[in-house]
Amino acid sequence: MWLPDIALFHALNAGAQSPGWVLALARFASDILPALMVSTAFLLLVPNRGAARRTGVQLLLSMALAWCVVSLFRNHLPFPRPAELGMGIQWVAHGARPGFPSMHGTVAFAFWACLAWGGFRIAALAVLPAVLLIGWSRICLGVHFPSDILAGALVGTLCAGLVLAGWRRAHAWRGARRLATAPRRAAAATLTAPCPVRLPGRS
Repeated sequence: MWLPDIALFHALNAGAQSPGWVLALARFASDILPALMVSTAFLLLVPNRGAARRTGVQLLLSMALAWCVVSLFRNHLPFPRPAELGMGIQWVAHGARPGFPSMHGTVAFAFWACLAWGGFRIAALAVLPAVLLIGWSRICLGVHFPSDILAGALVGTLCAGLVLAGWRRAHAWRGARRLATAPRRAAAATLTAPCPVRLPGRS
């Protein structure tokens, strides 16, 4: 933790005089927007096949990997949250769980990066304000330092990159395997094909 991080936290953390709409917006961004992202990924699974279903699987894998990495990191390096250090005002009930990196931020940036690197740049641009709003909301509500959000952005982006790279490698491997086995499949199909029987014609 460093001084600019603490200073930015105090600047963004909602105070006693903050307008009610600021807190309402922060709670909406913190609670509803992540749920909408997860719901969107599951809705993309509804088609039986195609780009939509593939994207839905990639989004869920990216977010799941992000969740696992954050959980593993927190278990080994339990960094405290602002309230545990007596800093700022915490506006939502929260257990004494480690706060670095931000789970909300990591999962949200994994969602965004999966779209951006998966070829859906317009969708990624449309989602980016919501992702940034989620990051801001966690600081505004007093449950994270800015460094928690920044670390989450880096980890989430990396997780999405790993998922997409693994997906493309697996797709290339399946394609190469299909080409390698094509002659054998063609030969097998020729051997099992029924031979036509020519009947003698009438003279």
